[in-house]
Amino acid sequence: MAADSRSGLGIACAVAGFFGISVMDACAKLLGEGYAISQVILARNGVGALVVLVFVLASGSGLGSLRTHRIGLLVLRTAFSLAAGFLFFTGLRYLPLADAFAIAFTAPLFITALSMPLLGEHVGVRRGAAAVLGFVGVLVVIQPGTTGFRLEALLPLGAALSYALTMLVSRRMTRDMTTSAIMFWSSLGAALAALTLMPSQWQTPGLADLGLFLFMGLVGTLGMSLITQGYRFAQAAVIAPFDYSALLWAIILGWLIWDDVPGPHVWFGSFILISSGLYILHRETRKRSARQPSVPPQSPPPTSSPP
Repeated sequence: MAADSRSGLGIACAVAGFFGISVMDACAKLLGEGYAISQVILARNGVGALVVLVFVLASGSGLGSLRTHRIGLLVLRTAFSLAAGFLFFTGLRYLPLADAFAIAFTAPLFITALSMPLLGEHVGVRRGAAAVLGFVGVLVVIQPGTTGFRLEALLPLGAALSYALTMLVSRRMTRDMTTSAIMFWSSLGAALAALTLMPSQWQTPGLADLGLFLFMGLVGTLGMSLITQGYRFAQAAVIAPFDYSALLWAIILGWLIWDDVPGPHVWFGSFILISSGLYILHRETRKRSARQPSVPPQSPPPTSSPP
């Protein structure tokens, strides 16, 4: 297949994948209005772990590909992932979908800011300044110190920080474990952790809500798979800007389901966030190109919506 065709297919997979993630979060917001967040986490991660297991068996990789190494890091990643899910899904209870997504886009900025102290990676002045500008953008969205400030807005911000820590731990783990193993054990661990809360928080869902729980887990897993395929077909620099299509889907879904329309501060703050994120991507791409002139397409985990 020609390079342009592969890139086009990769972009299509990524955009469709982020639509799936946005639909998953819309389902989580609907379910979170009547069920405990632990049930939402259980459905999301339980179905995800099952899908990964089925994929591994169907692909012929064998259960050996799920072999675990670095147990300590795996537990740490699961804890951060669980925290990201709880904080983000709880925030969806109180915030419009688009607002929560806009705030969650601070995750790439947190990754940039924390990669130096935690991984020893060099962050230049320009990328550092872009990250600071991005955090200014989130302040515009959250509006601290004004009558428009809502304490609940800190929930997706905390989710973004937890998600960034999840991704940074994942960078270390990919040296010794397959992506399938990381996803399976982390999802299973999060599902089991949520299951411990079930005796006190369980509410038996009706048939319609049970279908919505299952649909949420399936569409979220499918979305992540499509995004991964997008990165497989095209360079990360080509696909990464389309991460922000998730915000567009969130705006559309929020309007269709809840009649929510983002205020001017959300539009302006999102513009600053997206601009800073794209500049950081540009600088990162130039740095990698200078170090490795010919790098094959990569399949990194997406860094947008935390859960």
